[in-house]
Order: sequence, then C-alpha cells, then structure tokens
Amino acid sequence: MDWNAIIVRYGEVFLKGKNRGHFIGQLKKNIERLLKGVGEFRVKEVQGFLLIQPQGGERVERVEGLCDALNKAFGVSSFSFCRVVPREISALEKEVERFAENEVQGKKSFKIQASRSDKEYPLNSMELNKRLGEIVNKKTGCRVDLRNPEVTLYCHIMHKNALLFLDVCKGPGGIPVGCSGRVLLLLSGGIDSPVAGYLAMKRGCVVDCVHFDASPYTSPKTKQKVISLARMLTQYEGALKLFVVPFGAIQRQMKESAPSKLLVVLYRRMMLRIAQKLASKCGALALVTGENLAQVASQTLENMRAIEEACDIPVLRPLLTYDKLETITLARMIGTYETSILPYEDCCSLFVPKHPVTSAKLEVVHRAEKKLPIERMVDDALLLAEEVHVQ
Repeated sequence: MDWNAIIVRYGEVFLKGKNRGHFIGQLKKNIERLLKGVGEFRVKEVQGFLLIQPQGGERVERVEGLCDALNKAFGVSSFSFCRVVPREISALEKEVERFAENEVQGKKSFKIQASRSDKEYPLNSMELNKRLGEIVNKKTGCRVDLRNPEVTLYCHIMHKNALLFLDVCKGPGGIPVGCSGRVLLLLSGGIDSPVAGYLAMKRGCVVDCVHFDASPYTSPKTKQKVISLARMLTQYEGALKLFVVPFGAIQRQMKESAPSKLLVVLYRRMMLRIAQKLASKCGALALVTGENLAQVASQTLENMRAIEEACDIPVLRPLLTYDKLETITLARMIGTYETSILPYEDCCSLFVPKHPVTSAKLEVVHRAEKKLPIERMVDDALLLAEEVHVQ
C-alpha cells in the first residue's frame, strides 16, 4: 500500500481540559523540530489527532528515520502510516478494493474496523464495516474473522477525507517536553542520572544539567563522558545547558575538616546548594537526581531528608522506586548505558568513606558544617562554573 501520511494519536494530552490546546500545540512544535532532520513535512491538528504529510507527496514508509523521530516525541501514544483518501462512498470503495488486492490477497482472514469523527456521515460504523467487508470478501475470497484476523484494515471517516491504515505503532507516551516547566538535572556520568533526566522529560520537563567535576582527582575524560550523555538527552528536547562546577577542591576541604562518615551527606548538601543557585539562574523550578531508595547505604530516607534540608526548591527523584535492573534496561533503551559504564571515576565515587552514615542527624550535620565556610565555598564554585551549550 502507498502510504501518504501518518496519523499521530496523543494519550494523556487529550485529558488536560482547558490546557489541552497548549499541550497539543507543544506536541506539534516538538514533532516539527524532530522531523527537521528527516525531511519536509506539514503537521496539522485534525479532529482529535495530528496528521503528518510530506511536502513533496512521497510515500512516508520510504522516509528513513521517521519512526525513530516520532518515538522521541513525548506525548505521542501511538501512530500509524496511513493513506488519505476521498470519503465519498464510491471513491472509498475503490480504495478499499485496491487495498484488498495489495494487502489481503493470499491471507486467510481479515477484519474491517471503521470509526467516524463526522457522525453525520451517511453510513454508521457498523454499516461501513459490513459494506467495505463485502468488497474485500468479493475481491479476494478471504473470510471475515472479527476475533483473530490475519489482517485488519482501519477506516476512519473525517469531515473532509477518510483515512485507511493497517498497523498501530506504540509511541513513547508521556507529556510533551515543554509543558511542565524547567528542571536542573544533577548529571554525574553514571547509569542512573541520564535515565532520571529522560524520565523528567517524559513528564514534560525541559531539562538543563549540572555536573560536579572532581578534577584534578578524576580523569579529564569524565567531563567529555558527561557532555556525551548530555548530548544524548538533547535528542528529546533539541538543546540544553550544561553547567560544569569544579568540586574536587570542595571535596578535599570537607575531607580534611569533617567526620568521615558524614562526607557523602555533606557532599550532597553542597551540591544541592550550588545547584539551587544555578537553577535560579536558568529558570528551573526543581532539581532532579538519579537517587534510588536504599540502593546504596547513603540513600536512605533519613539521609535524603538531611540532604534535602539544605535546599529550598523541590528535589525530584524519578528513579526512587526502581531496582537497578529496571534502570539498566531503560538506560540501554535510550542509548546511554554504554557511555555511562565507561571506566572514568566521577565525584560521587571520590573520597567516599568506607562506612558512610545511614541515618544522619541534622544537628550533627549542622555542627560539622559550622567548621566550614559554606557560603564562600558556594560562591567560589559558582564563580568558576563553566556553562556549556549542548545540542
């Protein structure tokens, strides 16, 4: 079959009430951006879904990269290659007869699944199923099987045209990037944080990143690894800012002045303080981390509470309830896993005590921090922070 368009269905977007127009407009904008590298297309809203048509009229199934682009458009619940045809019954019957020759001939069973946006159409859905089914049966001799057909032809009647399609491809789901505000992701270079960023995007967030660079105690390749991970995330939102904050000197100073068992909590509190300042600079409303509950000794509820107390804006943890295998599966799916496991140490594994505290008390944490010039350390780190534009 010669497919000349794609029908794109949206899931949660459809349920957003008065904001529905905004969500659909953002989805349309995101799809148009993703398709720029694929070809020239028109994207328009038509009666409850989006319709994508190539500017030059070429067959969409021959356009390389089209499915890959749509699978990066959060908000798309499913899509189908389709054929836009006249809706008049005589013309529609001819198209269905052509379909029967190309797609049903030689098959054992088929089914017609008709639906209508235009309820004023002369035939209702059941009548369309019967009439079009008779044409296919007469042309091919293939029997109708409503429960387990070998091939199903979908026919959707719109106000001006009709759509014929065969397959329904699952989309990425979620909410269009740009509908839920901006967040700042703490991107370490490990497996978890890129996946956390991906999940934040899937919930409609625009993501910028901050990386805490522990050089000269870590390899310079760690920074390049993080930039590569950030670039992978831009597949979903186009471009992002990456703040690279020198953190090695801060960690060294804390190691020399604070109790060893508190170091992880103190490092994380300092990261949140700095990240909060950067979030204000880039307009982010929340921070995002790759933390997981009880995955390591330091990631307990007590420690999370002690760490988050240093920050005045929400800290989102999309991976909180995931086990490691689920996170690795997602990392493989989005293509970040192989880069994340490159053997370059990051600040999260540097100067880590053998026995970190698992239930930090705030009064003990505050007492340890009084020995440190916290505000000056934050200001110095911000002064030396590098802003990298990644796309």
